[in-house]
Parts: sequence; structure tokens; C-alpha cells
Amino acid sequence: MGTAAKAITGVAVFAAGVAVAMALRPDAQVSKDADTGQPAATPAAWSVPDIDALPDDPWGRTVRHGRDLIAQTAAAIGPEVADPARRLSGNNLNCQSCHLQAGTQQFGLPLVGVFADFPQYRGRSGRVNTIEDRVNGCMTRSMNGKALPEGGEDMVAIVAYLKFLSSGRPVGAPTEGRGSVKLADLARAADPARGKAVYAQHCAVCHGSDGAGQRAGKPGDAKGYTYPPLWGADSYNNGAGMGRVTTAAGFIRSNMPLGTRWQAPVLSEEQAFDVAAYINSQPRPQRAGLERDYPRLEEKPVDAPYGPYADDFSSEQHRFGPFGPMRNPAKSSAKP
Repeated sequence: MGTAAKAITGVAVFAAGVAVAMALRPDAQVSKDADTGQPAATPAAWSVPDIDALPDDPWGRTVRHGRDLIAQTAAAIGPEVADPARRLSGNNLNCQSCHLQAGTQQFGLPLVGVFADFPQYRGRSGRVNTIEDRVNGCMTRSMNGKALPEGGEDMVAIVAYLKFLSSGRPVGAPTEGRGSVKLADLARAADPARGKAVYAQHCAVCHGSDGAGQRAGKPGDAKGYTYPPLWGADSYNNGAGMGRVTTAAGFIRSNMPLGTRWQAPVLSEEQAFDVAAYINSQPRPQRAGLERDYPRLEEKPVDAPYGPYADDFSSEQHRFGPFGPMRNPAKSSAKP
């Protein structure tokens, strides 16, 4: 995205986390200055353990294999790898397409601290999930693929890497810098038409006018993308966390165009919402069974882009907003 992105290569920058991503928990909230609306202060010092300091022993090799699976997913378990049994991811994205810098970038949906959050109750499943459940949520949604076998080498390696990234962090303690900076609700609906113009100006140079991204090599070589597709058959499916406009907008505002950091965003909050709406209005793979998500409908996020819903607001408003009336229905009689 943007001309500055050309100076930084090899990092896939957007897709799913959901959730598409989504880090593996909802967007972080950062206090804001009342006058500027910008984060008021830098959170506690961001630190990531040094993976290169690990010894060349079974633990160190397993953790590094987990890191490689996050950073080079397409080459390891993507749909173009030579061994059909290893084709577990359904698209050619890398996990770090959303979890930037292999899940270590502050407010880039990092994976730091995630391990210490699990087991955790998840509204989407309506039950307490293990860390393996959460990984497979990303595999089947953001990566549009298959669940990894629990206890298998790949799952063990990813969980080991997540545990390593949580080294020294108490269970249940908040990790400042997780998720992405949470944006306030717009007073209006996010506008895909406005977002199209934002996309053309800031995003198309890397992700393509057709949203198809830029290959690192050529189709079939399992090298994935330098800049990943944001829609189409090789992107995240409609059940991914990144399909939620608020999640996508927070990620975009905090990290895009590539090279942006959350302390100095390039796009305004309105631009981030609008371009997120444009991206998520484009065609993408459809996940079956989404009606079974959120067994307790009252726990469903207001911006979940698919029904059923516990309220009478329209599907269009759930996709694009305005979300304020849905969060506080007693304060609003308007239900577009």
C-alpha cells in the first residue's frame, strides 16, 4: 500500500484474523488525547524475546519451526507445496499477512502474550477454547484451509512459538500493544464508495487495482505473495475476523500503508473505515456453516457481517454501521 511500501519487501501485509484476525484476541484499546484523538502516550515498553538466542536443541528447533510456519505459511503448508498431504492452508497468504513481522509488531495484531490468554471462553464458539482451537480458527477462516491435527508437528511448533513469545508474561495479565489501536465508532456508516477512492490512492500500488496482490514468484511455485490479495479466491474467507469492518479499520489505521506505525497513522479514522468497507464488500471465499457461529446471539459483535442477529437492525447496518445505535439501542429510535 502506498509508495513507501516499495521500500519494504518480503512481509505480507493484510489478510486475514481473523480475523480475519484478528491478533488472537480483539483489538486493544489505547487511551487517546482529548484534543487530537491520537494515542495519549506510548504503552509500556514493547519487548519480544530473542528467538536467535535459543539453543540448537529440540526446543529451539521447534520454536523456530513455529516461527517459520507463521512467516512462510505458503511455502510450508500452502496449496501449492509439492506434497499433497502438506496442503493444509487453502490460500497462499502467510499468517504474518495479518500478524505482522511473524507476530511481533506492536499493534500489528501481534502474537505476543497470546499463549497466556488460553484456555479462554470465546463467544464465536460459545465455549472455552484451547490455544489449538484458536490456531485452527485462523487456519479455517483467515487461511481458508483445513484444521491442523492437534498433537501434530506443525501444531506443536506453532503453539511452542506462541508460548515462547509469551515468555515472562503472567497468565491473565494484559499485554499492552496487542491487537491494533481500537477506533471510535463513526457517526455514519462506513462508505465503500469513498473507500474505493482511498484504495486507489493508497493501496492499489501494492495490492493491485483488482485486489489480487503481487506474487513473490509465479502461480504454482509456493512462494506466496510479497503483497497479499485483499479479496478474490486467494484471500481470507467471509468468516475471518478481518471481515469485520471495525477489526479491518483498526488494523489499517495502525499499520497501513506498509511501514506506518500506530503512533503516526497516515489515514484518517474515516478513511480507514471506508477503505475497510470497500475491501470487505468485494468477493471472497464463502465459509459454510456461519449461522452456527455465536450460539448465544447476544454475544455476537455488532459488526459481524453475517446473520442471524439478536436484534432487528439490518444486515447492511451490521456490515457497515453506524454501530453506535446498535451498541446503545435504547438511545436511538433510528434503525436504518
